[in-house]
Formats: sequence, structure tokens, C-alpha cells
Amino acid sequence: MNDSAPDSDSTPDPKASAAAEARANEAAAIRRRWITLGEVLTVIAVTISGLTLWNSWSQRSETEASKSADARRASTQAATLVLVSSGSGGDQIALRPAFADQSVQSQRLAFPSPLGISPAETTGEPRIEASWFERALKKARNEAHLPDDSRGDERLPVAITTRFLVDGTAHEDVAIYDVGYSISGHWLGGHSITLRGVSLVSRVSARGAQATLDARWTRLLPAKETAGK
Repeated sequence: MNDSAPDSDSTPDPKASAAAEARANEAAAIRRRWITLGEVLTVIAVTISGLTLWNSWSQRSETEASKSADARRASTQAATLVLVSSGSGGDQIALRPAFADQSVQSQRLAFPSPLGISPAETTGEPRIEASWFERALKKARNEAHLPDDSRGDERLPVAITTRFLVDGTAHEDVAIYDVGYSISGHWLGGHSITLRGVSLVSRVSARGAQATLDARWTRLLPAKETAGK
């Protein structure tokens, strides 16, 4: 029996096998690197997307908070009444709100108790008239031995309760105001009071308005000067 020589082509080449394995390993490593890079890019993209969403939410929240704060300030301002005088005064001064979106419906003006005069009320035309208190004020000044002629603006405190509207919503404000006035004249022609304007003193509760008003009147025209006169 003749043994045939082994086929050289069927014998594995160790070097070729090693090279093929190396190429396969390198290809696998490249695939792993690409997969890893893809994962990193995905994480980066997700992170950027998350940051973008957070920034958008943060800006929207800040905008909404700012709008809410502005709305609260506007609401507070709208409900806060400050009366100012319009016109040049004389025997009557017209009053109006400092803010144009406020509409005065009615007012009640209370005077210091020692003057002994009833409150005055207005509807739709806020104003102060000297005739409401002129005689009583002159009498009080005379009893206090105050000068008949002013060197500057004198002050008469009043408590003003104002009912007003803002965007159809009713509000009420109670505050002490000083009415500025001057008094002058001659003994033959008599003395007259000229109204100058108003200035806000303080806000008060409806229940405590008269007591606060009388206390301020006492400071401006001390009771000890009028007592027993």
C-alpha cells in the first residue's frame, strides 16, 4: 500500500490564522469603540437636551413669577388710594385719585369732634368745601387765641372714607388727611379761609378713625389752649 504525501494546502498556516484572528479582534475593538463613542454622544445629546429643557422651564418659571409679582404689585397699587387736589383752591378744592384707573364713587368727611360739626358726604364729585367747617374753625382758632392771619399754610385734619372702583371691583379706603388752608382779612371785612390742598397723613381703620383724628387735632390745636376759654 502506497502512502500518499500529505497535501500542503490543507495544512493550517499558524501565521495566517494568527493574522486573521488579530484582524478579527481589531475589527471587534473598532466596533466596540464606535459603540462606546455612540453611547457617549447619546449621553451628551440627552444631557444637552435635558439642560435645554431645564433652561427653558427655568426661564418660563422666572417669567411667570415675574408676571405674577407684577400682577400682585398692580393689584396692591390699584387698591391703594391716594387723594390729591386739583385746581387752585379757594373756597373749594376738587379731589381726585393719584392713579387714573381708580374711580371715586362717594366720600364721607369727618371733622374733629371739638368743632361740633356733622360729617359731609359727596357722591361722584369728590371735593372739600370751606363752608362745611369755616365758621367752626374760626371759632376754635379764636378760642385758642391763634392769629387771625396765617404766615403759612395752616392744617385741619379730616378723616376721609372713600368708596372707589378699580376695574369694576369696589374698594374702600379710610385715611387721615391734612387740609391745608390760610386765613386772612381785615377786622371790618371779616376773615376768610382759603383752601390750599390736601396731604395724606396715615391710613386708619374705620373704627379707630375718629379717635385718631381727634388726637391729631389736639396736637395741632392743643386742648389746654382752648380749655376754659
